[in-house]
Formats: sequence, structure tokens, C-alpha cells
Amino acid sequence: MSMAIRIHQTGGPEVLKWEDRDVGSPAAGEVKIRHAAVGLNFIDIYMRTGLYPVTDFPFTLGMEGSGVIEAIGDGVEGFSVGERVAYPMNPGAYGEERLIPAARIVKTPDGISDNEAAAMMLKGMTAQYLLRRTYRVQPGDNILVYAAAGGVGLILCQWAKHLGATVIGCVGSPEKAELARANGCDHTILYRDENVPDRVKEITGGEGVAVSYDAIGQATLESSLDSLKPFGTLVSYGNASGPITNFNPGVLAAKGSLYLTRPTLATHTSTRDLLEDSANELFGVVTSGHVKINIGQTYALSDTAKAHEALEGRKTTGSTVLLP
Repeated sequence: MSMAIRIHQTGGPEVLKWEDRDVGSPAAGEVKIRHAAVGLNFIDIYMRTGLYPVTDFPFTLGMEGSGVIEAIGDGVEGFSVGERVAYPMNPGAYGEERLIPAARIVKTPDGISDNEAAAMMLKGMTAQYLLRRTYRVQPGDNILVYAAAGGVGLILCQWAKHLGATVIGCVGSPEKAELARANGCDHTILYRDENVPDRVKEITGGEGVAVSYDAIGQATLESSLDSLKPFGTLVSYGNASGPITNFNPGVLAAKGSLYLTRPTLATHTSTRDLLEDSANELFGVVTSGHVKINIGQTYALSDTAKAHEALEGRKTTGSTVLLP
């Protein structure tokens, strides 16, 4: 038996239970991992609350982790017992051990710690598809990043700066503004105190930004759109304030022939080639030193409810790692 955080119904942090479970042995095509570290993400909260439906209870949350292979099922090639591996976008990470398809893991390179790997897989690969696939940032682009001091935000800002963009970051406090500036932001906007589109226009000489990367959702839709230049792109990739509903696409025409897209990491890692391409590019910018992984806080895995409360309360910075 091994321990895991599971839910038996959706709801608040109180539904997270620390329980024994029998992981079993890997089936054909699977490996068994003993986790060294687990990443915390907003998608975990979306699933815990039922925003993203969960029907198979008891359910083990958690979408990214790192650890060591303990056992290998029939037909698995390219991996060995004892190898360090990591993965994004596969529910079941909130446990000391887990089973996972071998097709969904990658080897953790030397020079990247287990904590860093757990903190960067989902968040860093999100940054990769945002910057390199969804809107391919070019040198000289002005870009807007919401939640710039968060786990995805700090990676996104550093990587965009490395690509030659001018990075404008929205944050909630002076302390978070300082952190964002230390991680690639050229300009920061305190969204609680300042009008975001007005500040963006001031910073860009009235032009607006080529792209807004917005993980907030409903509350920032209008300010994101109003910050774009003509033909600009709003990339809505999260729902921290709630999902966008009842949107009239005619608004995009009126505001300058804009583009709106809602991508997901699940799509961008849906094949082995896409997964490896994203992981390899992420590992490259981290091992080269162009992007550093900021772990703002750690919690014991058994204290995951406290970590959820902190993330929902906007009390975290950078990535949060849960330690089994």
C-alpha cells in the first residue's frame, strides 16, 4: 500500500483526503513510478471543484510529477528500472507511487533536479506551446502576460525575453512586480490599481500588444482585448476567475480584426512526437540557463489542502511543489 491524496466528491479543499491505496503492478505498456516531487496547478483546482468534470471516484488529482521508475510492464521499450523520469498532463500525480503509460513520460536530463522537473513539466510545456506554436513570438514583439509572477508566468516571461520580445506583465502586488521584473518583465502593471489597456497603450506608444497571454479568464477578457493592436491575438489558456461564457465574436471585428484562441496542453502533447518536441525544447532553454525554474514554495503532499488554499488565494509565487 502507498499513500495518496484522493477525492470522493467535488468541492473545496476539505474534500482532499490522505488515504492508503493499492497501486498494483504495471500492465502492458505501463511503468510504475515512485514520485520524488509533484507539481501543483490550477487545473487541479478546476477538477477538484468540478469545473472540469470528474466522474470516477475516488479520484487522485495531480497532473505532473517526477520520480524514479520502480517497475516496467510488458512491451515497454526505451526505459529502465531506476531511471529518473517526469511527465505532464496525466491525472493521478498526488500519490507516493503511480502507474502511467510509458508513452506519456520522458527522461529527466542530468542537471535538472526532481523538484525542478515536477515544477516545470506542465507549466514549462504550456509556455512552450504558447510562445512557439499558438502565437510564435518574434524579436521586437510587444506581449502582455497576465499572472506574470505565477508558475507559468515566470517561465513565459523569461522565455519571451530570450526570444527578443518586450514583456509587459500584470501582477497583483509590488512584491510580485519585483519578482516578475527579475524574471524577464520589462514593464509591470498592478492590475488592481491601474487600468491595464491604458498602461499598455502608454508603454507601447499607443500601438498595443501583438498578443495577450491570459490565464485569468472571465475577469480579464475585456482588458485583454482592449490591450491588443489591430490583428492581435488573445490567447485565453486558463480560467482562474471563471470560464468565459456568452462571447460575441463580433467584438473581435469591432476592436480591430482580432483573433481569439483557447488552446490546451492536452492537445499540444496528444502524440508522442508533440510531447517529445515540447519537452526537448523546454529542457533546452532550462539547461542552457535562459530560463530558470522558480519554486516559490513547497508543501508536504499530505498538506495538499493547504497548498490549494494558498494557490486559490493568490498567495503563491512561481511554482509550488508537493513532496511525498
